[in-house]
Amino acid sequence: MAFNVAKTVTPQEVAAKLKRGEQLNLLDVREPEEWAVGHVAGAKHIPLGQLSQRYNELKQGEELIVLCRSGNRSGLACELLAERGFDVINMTGGLNAWIDELVTD
Repeated sequence: MAFNVAKTVTPQEVAAKLKRGEQLNLLDVREPEEWAVGHVAGAKHIPLGQLSQRYNELKQGEELIVLCRSGNRSGLACELLAERGFDVINMTGGLNAWIDELVTD
């Protein structure tokens, strides 16, 4: 992997899309303890370390926004998924830059 993600989006752009009611496919690749502290409502959770075994749980053919704490792990996840034919977008800055509410459900 060359850590080359073609498409990116900012946390502010994602939050604005959600506020407008847009249906987004979000994948959170943080560890379970990070997820438990707070995550974006509606996101699917697959830790990065499990992604190569669980990517078949994701829908092909739809844009997938991948997020983590800072944007690094999500970048790696984007590469892994792009190699498998997914249309991925890395949320740069991650949840460290998130401006909206998080849920703990």
